Amino acid sequence: MLAIDRDDDFGKKAGVKGPIIGRDACVDAALKLSLADPEDSDANVLYAAVKLYDELKKRAEFDDIEVALITGHPEVGVKSDLELNKQLEKVLAQFPADGIIPVTDGAEDEQIFPIITSKVPIISTKRIVVKQSESIETTYYIIYRYLKEILSDPEAAKIFFGLPGMILLIYGIARLLSIKYQQSVTIISSTVTGVILFLIGAYFFVKAFKVKEVLSHFFTEGFIQFVSIVAALFVLFAGAVNAYLNLESIALELIGRYPGTELLGVVIFLNGINTSFVAALGVLMIGKVIHSYLRRDHRIWYYISGLLLLPALWVTIDVTTLYALSIVSFYSMEFLRKGIIAFGDIALATLVGMYLRDKVRGWGKVEAEGSTA
Repeated sequence: MLAIDRDDDFGKKAGVKGPIIGRDACVDAALKLSLADPEDSDANVLYAAVKLYDELKKRAEFDDIEVALITGHPEVGVKSDLELNKQLEKVLAQFPADGIIPVTDGAEDEQIFPIITSKVPIISTKRIVVKQSESIETTYYIIYRYLKEILSDPEAAKIFFGLPGMILLIYGIARLLSIKYQQSVTIISSTVTGVILFLIGAYFFVKAFKVKEVLSHFFTEGFIQFVSIVAALFVLFAGAVNAYLNLESIALELIGRYPGTELLGVVIFLNGINTSFVAALGVLMIGKVIHSYLRRDHRIWYYISGLLLLPALWVTIDVTTLYALSIVSFYSMEFLRKGIIAFGDIALATLVGMYLRDKVRGWGKVEAEGSTA
């Protein structure tokens, strides 16, 4: 039986230094904490561990059992977990157990279960819920206790206090403005309501889709790709706007008249945006090539092949749109010439890709070995 005190209440309040091993030593430690702080649930956790020890000892279900307490550090996290790991090793050195039954009072202490299972299997768990007497459990006491727990958790504090505080702040400012500008009360009210709903929705959206983590990934590991995506979008947007504004002049150049139908206008627009579209893809692929080269990603051969295929894509879009406009036919010399260019480009991209694939085959292995060294 292993009682866990991750935030070291035993040390802070009762001066008990872990690990504590043995029934009598554990009872003495629990008594010290109970006298120092009768409301602390960690003492009840240790009493529960001792009680479970007595029950299993009486039933004789195991050959040999022991009860122990390990304590962490007031700075809950890496520091406390390192201390718990060190104390657990001392306990196992003195009593080499085949299994452990952790006894805790909540999810915080249970976060060290992976540390325990890395050394000894957990055969059962026991969580202690402390019951309050009716005379103590007043409404004020319950509210105070929960508010204290919420304030100690930064994430919970943002939700339970941050959002309501922001709403009250905005509403208070709006009320002050409405006093001075009474004729604009309706406008101010609508604006404040919209701002509040927007901020709340934005907060939940960011949390649900982990926008912060995604942006962090973009600006650390994928910044080059992020820049290339933005640049490609701007190139495509500029090309689309230019083709739309000059649609009539493009039509006069291609077919010698204005487009008479919407379908004809769409085909002419696709032909006009062809260069910008392929250029945007080129910017995107160049970003991937640079990113792969700097990270020694062996897939760089794939991106270079894709970059080399872009001329064939441009020819394909150009020929198909011109064919749709009845400007070229399958039997014309221009169609044959552009077809040869496209197939030649595809062959070149394939050969270069095959060559580079063999050259950079070891990049991924080198990177993996470097990361594990």
